[in-house]
Amino acid sequence: QVQLVESGGGLVQAGGSLRLSCAASGRTFGSYGMMGWFRQAPGKEREFVAGISWSGGNTYFADSVKGRYTISRDNAKNTVFLQMNSLKPEDTAVYYCASNLYRGGGTWNASYWGQGTQVTVSS
Repeated sequence: QVQLVESGGGLVQAGGSLRLSCAASGRTFGSYGMMGWFRQAPGKEREFVAGISWSGGNTYFADSVKGRYTISRDNAKNTVFLQMNSLKPEDTAVYYCASNLYRGGGTWNASYWGQGTQVTVSS
């Protein structure tokens, strides 16, 4: 049973930073494949934010966060991080950690999901 537990969400002013963490358990970390983050704002569909390959050598970002967000992983600690800088009010959403990402129909999706953590950016 894969479990993904997010932490690090909260309230921040525009221009500020937050760092999200996702602790994975239930499998050997290599089994989680590509991992990443999605978000869902009120009244909107869930969207891909960032992804990182098993080795960490390949990263992917939504255009809306490029240059502001970075993603990293510590395989020894079974943890994935999302560093969010220069936050904007439109970044407000519930952020979900995901594992075993795959691409289909031109969009990213995932096999396993965390429960989500709220990020609120005030103007």
